[in-house]
Amino acid sequence: MAFEHTAKAFDGDLQELTRLVAEMGGLAERQIMESVDALVRRDAATASRVVAADAEIDKLQRDLESHAVLTIARRQPMAVDLRQIVGAMRTATDLERIGDLAKNNAKRVMQLDSDFNPLQLIRGLEHMTDLVATQLKSVLDAYAAHDVPAAMAVWKGDEEVDAICTSLFRELLTYMLEDPRNISFCIHLMFCAKNIERIGDHATNIAETVVYMVEGQPISDKRPKADQTTFAAALNK
Repeated sequence: MAFEHTAKAFDGDLQELTRLVAEMGGLAERQIMESVDALVRRDAATASRVVAADAEIDKLQRDLESHAVLTIARRQPMAVDLRQIVGAMRTATDLERIGDLAKNNAKRVMQLDSDFNPLQLIRGLEHMTDLVATQLKSVLDAYAAHDVPAAMAVWKGDEEVDAICTSLFRELLTYMLEDPRNISFCIHLMFCAKNIERIGDHATNIAETVVYMVEGQPISDKRPKADQTTFAAALNK
């Protein structure tokens, strides 16, 4: 009976960690979409809300880490059980950083003072954001379900995000070279695009965590990357 009680208590601890990850994930997904929506519409009020909401994600991460440490101390888990706890902590770290990147994009909205607003560039940024947000949702579903094939699909899809970001960088450089008055806006947009690309990297990190949790070993293949998003690399394309 004592073993059964301990097992149920440990299951409860794991469920609480999973709940906290899900709550963080939902907030992070919303932050991504709202930060870019604020950028597209030059909506300072929405941008301010995104910046303020980052504190909530940070608090959830602290709560999750505290719960994880207590669970390890109380239950002394091993093997797959320990990997579940470590996986939750790793995922929470990636989600917290995703929140930071969304916050950074929202802060850029408040610095935009140009009427320059090329539709093609904005649509490219929105498309990239939609793709990354879909990846994040998919990998969080894979985390909850311990679904390795779904996690691997996200892991392999990171190259597409890199390619879109590189293409967007080239377009932004073209606009800057054509008219120096566009430089300030385009640089802000470059940083925003790079932040979104990095959010995609964190989704890929979570995919690797899912594989580690389930299989107990890292992905052996080299991570697919097509990241050429530097000024020099974009100019040389």
